[in-house]
Amino acid sequence: MKKSLVLIALLLPFITFAQTGKVFDNLSLPSKILKSDRKFAIYLPPDYETSNRTYPMLYLLHGSGDDQTGWVTFGEVLNITDKAIADGTATPMIIVMPDGNTGRRGYFNDIKGDWNYEDFFFQELIPFIEKKYRAKTDKRSRAVAGLSMGGGGTFMYALHHPELFSSACPLSASVGPFTLDEARKTYTKNNPNLADSTITNYYNRHSVLALVNNMPDSQKKAVRWYIDDGDDDFLYEGNALVHIAMRKKEIPHEFRIRDGGHTWTYWRTSLPKVLEFVSDAFHQF
Repeated sequence: MKKSLVLIALLLPFITFAQTGKVFDNLSLPSKILKSDRKFAIYLPPDYETSNRTYPMLYLLHGSGDDQTGWVTFGEVLNITDKAIADGTATPMIIVMPDGNTGRRGYFNDIKGDWNYEDFFFQELIPFIEKKYRAKTDKRSRAVAGLSMGGGGTFMYALHHPELFSSACPLSASVGPFTLDEARKTYTKNNPNLADSTITNYYNRHSVLALVNNMPDSQKKAVRWYIDDGDDDFLYEGNALVHIAMRKKEIPHEFRIRDGGHTWTYWRTSLPKVLEFVSDAFHQF
């Protein structure tokens, strides 16, 4: 027994204990724009509490039916990110997971103008996070990713604000109506009195295909794109059409079709590649 204790004492200086990150999944901030408190979750990398450095930021959006805990509970963001950092495939980063599922569902401004979630995201959430946490605030150090509804939000945020994000990773994304006629049917279903000009303007602003097709040449390389969708995913058509539109417009992007469906099993295998892809930009490849 004594020999074992002596051996342990001799080895202790040479034993390194793996650090782990931390996740807080029930935080909130007040929103004047949405007239409510808005919840968010956050992942802080393993060395956050022991260093004075600033970190790049990944905004990670959940899908319809989930909330800010989705990527924490089902996506295993803590274990997957810790492993990627330990393996050297991802740089230490802060990951912010906002709640897009209370009050109303979605990451866009509503067509009627009475629920402006996108305005909240850019005018209140990002400034709040980057003031409260030790975040890098330059374009190169900021990325956005998300699944399904959050994949649609990822497309929208990076297409609307290419000056803010170095990388965008839509996963199994909902891309919105493919055509203006589809948009008319979709938007008038719940809002029968909308003016046609309102629908047209909203479609041009919130359709991924419309935004890609109308992208000016000067913006084609502004954002690094990683688009990922399963071969059994019911949203395959929209993602394929965006890929084709980007090819025709000569917009550089990565497009992956892998085995799987619209499931957390699929997205858990997507996350390591997302972390690696955004880290390439963070590292100034």
